[in-house]
Amino acid sequence: MNDQINSLNWFEIPVIDMARAKHFYQVIFSIHMHEDSMMNMQMASFPYTPGNGKVAGALVKSDFNKPAMEGILIYLNANPDLDAVLEKVAGAGGKVLVPKTLINDQIGYMAFISDTEGNRIGLHSQA
Repeated sequence: MNDQINSLNWFEIPVIDMARAKHFYQVIFSIHMHEDSMMNMQMASFPYTPGNGKVAGALVKSDFNKPAMEGILIYLNANPDLDAVLEKVAGAGGKVLVPKTLINDQIGYMAFISDTEGNRIGLHSQA
């Protein structure tokens, strides 16, 4: 690891109900998630291009992954404007825990949500 590469390679968001969780994230981010399974895990991947060096991740249902409101916190990219994502959270079954909050002018904004599975998720955008 150094300052020229991502500190994070992959992330997994634990789910109990894959269909419900996949619907939630597809709605709030206006994306399509591809489902797959491997190593006794059901997965739905966030959009990515393999081999481009960008961080990728997925929703994962398995015996090893349990949703949580405490512990490690990831921030998902809500660019170009966090408001557009936050407006969809409640209607998709989640809850806004901390509303859009300015970090500073250089870094942008953050918010915390609870997804349909009981995970605390951070959101970030420049506007």
